Amino acid sequence: MTARPGEAEPALSTRPDRTGLAMTTRPDGAGPAGCGRSGGVLDDFLSAAHVHADRPAIRAEGADLTYAELAARVTAFAAGLGAEPGVVGVPAGHHTGTVTALFGVWAAGGTYCPIDPGFPEQRRTAMARTAGCRVLIGADGRPAPGPGGPDPEAAYVLFTSGSTGVPKPVVTSHRAIATTVGSLRELFGITPHDRVLQFASLNWDTCFEEILPALTGGACLVFDADAHRGSFPRFLRMLARERITVLDLPTAFWHELVGHLHESGEALPACVRLVIIGGEAAAPGKVARWSALPAGPVQLLNTYGCTETTLITHALELTGAPDPVPIGRALPHVAEHLGEGGELLIGGPALADGYLGRPAATAERFVTVGGRRFFRTGDRVSRAADGVLTHRGRIDHEVKIRGIRVDPAEVEAHLTGHPAVRAALVTGVTVAGRTALAAYVVPRAGTSGTGLPDRIAAHLRGRVPAHLVPSHIHVVAELAYTASGKVDRRASKEMLS
Repeated sequence: MTARPGEAEPALSTRPDRTGLAMTTRPDGAGPAGCGRSGGVLDDFLSAAHVHADRPAIRAEGADLTYAELAARVTAFAAGLGAEPGVVGVPAGHHTGTVTALFGVWAAGGTYCPIDPGFPEQRRTAMARTAGCRVLIGADGRPAPGPGGPDPEAAYVLFTSGSTGVPKPVVTSHRAIATTVGSLRELFGITPHDRVLQFASLNWDTCFEEILPALTGGACLVFDADAHRGSFPRFLRMLARERITVLDLPTAFWHELVGHLHESGEALPACVRLVIIGGEAAAPGKVARWSALPAGPVQLLNTYGCTETTLITHALELTGAPDPVPIGRALPHVAEHLGEGGELLIGGPALADGYLGRPAATAERFVTVGGRRFFRTGDRVSRAADGVLTHRGRIDHEVKIRGIRVDPAEVEAHLTGHPAVRAALVTGVTVAGRTALAAYVVPRAGTSGTGLPDRIAAHLRGRVPAHLVPSHIHVVAELAYTASGKVDRRASKEMLS
């Protein structure tokens, strides 16, 4: 680590572990040398690599990578970046290289920013510019200069949907993620004997629930393509073959899995001990069917959290058939407050720093109550006497699509950017038990509505991720407007229903 102006260069000492992997530490105990501003989770990973050097850290497509081997790759990646690289954009995907990059960026003292290589180029470029990426990792794994920008001195930058049509970059500190990961290791009961499936997209924070508790707890993280092939029989065979003990699944996927188990008579392999679900509300009927399955001693954990509050903040083991299904109790590190209209506000040491370069948006959602800082979730809840919270709807128009929070206004901004669209309304609708986006567009004068939905869909696919492209696009003659000339959402929905 390079000393900052006015600081003395810290002395370093190196202690080899029993595998020969050098773990460099500071005499003041501040953590590994070369880790820059990081620590916490990175330290825990390096400690796990020291203690469990010969155990498998990652199993990818049938091959094992030990903790010592992964740590060596992390060290080499960090060396390639150089000290204090700033925000590093990483093309995150389901492979070992993404995990190496995550820890490698931290080891170099940088800030990790995943950028989905499957997103349209325009979206990727905008994300890199908005995050201020000084370095972009290419498809070959090599660093290249990025657009550059201010260094937020954080663990990572992730994006959430924004009403202006541009995604909002959430800045999360090392303290926040370290606090949460410690809580999740305890909540999940992670041990070196666990084998955790890597299922979530590497571009959303849910993946950190899989990666970080596992690799700081000596467990094995498993990548396998059969997790994503869309075949439940193959999925179940993979769980048995890889001896998976912990599954973290989107609630919508779990709903379909429960349906398959119920209809086929198949069962989860006996190796599975814990299933974690989250991202959207669990259906009471699915929970009831799950409870009736001959699943053995499998714990089902329902979870809740926001990107701005760093992964999971509430959890509850589901038994029986509660209706509605609660979102759970606050974890030990979480402070909660019920605001106006029952809105859930979340505080504590795991709160994100805010939205990078968006002071107004930060001030709107991160508020001070009683001298403490909280995030306004936008979710209405009720609290039972035992502290369990139950979701009672939204105070705004945001919806969950495939477990991802979406502000319809972001999609509307892109729709009205099409030259043939005068006005647009986007809302969530239920299709086959899932929430989907539906768009209603008013064409500009002189524009034919024939073929317009297809043209609009193509326009969106070139600009936004797939989950922001409405499943249904309807051409309508008119929408309702407020006195100021904006689309009146409530009146328009009533008019269209």
